[in-house]
Amino acid sequence: MTTSGRATLAQIAHEAGVSTSTVSRALRGRGEMAAPTRARILAAARRLGYAREDEPRGRPRTGTARLFDLVLGHYHDPYTDEVTAGAHQAAAELGYDLVLTAESDDPGDDWPIRVRGRGSAGVVLGLIRPTLSQLTVLRDAGIPIVLMEPPSEPSVELTSVRTTDRAGAAEAAAHLIERGCTRFIVVAGAPAYRYGRARVEGFTRTVEELLPGAPLMRVQAGWEAVQARQAVLPALRSLPGSGPVGLFACSDEMAAGAYRSIAELGLGVPADVRVVGFDDVRGARYLQPGLTTVRQPIREMASAAVRALVDPDLPIGSVIELPTTLVVRGSTHAG
Repeated sequence: MTTSGRATLAQIAHEAGVSTSTVSRALRGRGEMAAPTRARILAAARRLGYAREDEPRGRPRTGTARLFDLVLGHYHDPYTDEVTAGAHQAAAELGYDLVLTAESDDPGDDWPIRVRGRGSAGVVLGLIRPTLSQLTVLRDAGIPIVLMEPPSEPSVELTSVRTTDRAGAAEAAAHLIERGCTRFIVVAGAPAYRYGRARVEGFTRTVEELLPGAPLMRVQAGWEAVQARQAVLPALRSLPGSGPVGLFACSDEMAAGAYRSIAELGLGVPADVRVVGFDDVRGARYLQPGLTTVRQPIREMASAAVRALVDPDLPIGSVIELPTTLVVRGSTHAG
């Protein structure tokens, strides 16, 4: 291993308080090592201006494996299954394999080192908030990174793929008003991710503009059916006014939980409460009645994220936004 002349392994070892062999293993991404130790070594290398002469830069890298990494916090639910399918199809069409990599909150998780070690040609990070040190490992190795539906705005300049969350929710609000709703409940997700905040804002602003003074109650719940059910029950009991209720949930899973609350109170969908979800994952159409929802083009977004990894004309930091579509089913049928 050689350097650009700005620093040596010995200098980095002295700075980080480790041996030169440990520095070498950390920089190459080889062997087992405690995450804090590796992070300390990489930070020392950056401070000293260390760079490998043989480290390729740019997009895409040459001499790498013909594979991409898809990094998600979890797998095997309706949303991530769609992400995986879209990413796999795009990778195959480009002549690459797709590696599924799980990210965890464990501070010892060294998935960026593993990605770098196998020579990945690019990484799509879906629905996760990578740390600065994790991003640094990938960027220092010249590995292109694209974020798909990031939960928050990235702290460094990165290309991202997302959907029209605010506009989709605004369309849901207008639809519920058109279907005769005069009072409203918004089920916001907790934690309040970037896309969740945009959906709540788009919905509430549209109701306030189109139906000023209409009762509108906002509740927060975890992004799953059980938590949404628990949050919606007291909201339905205490919502002032009379007339049909328009309920907007920030995900289809939360909308399914709202169905349960409505039934427990002896109310009906859509006779008493008209419900709109968000995502259009499988299962939305099989609720009884079928769920009206804002379709997020999940497969297309995953495909676009993979293709962005090898697009030489796409500036880093670009935001690729794919439009939502309102899919109308029985849950908002006015009868």
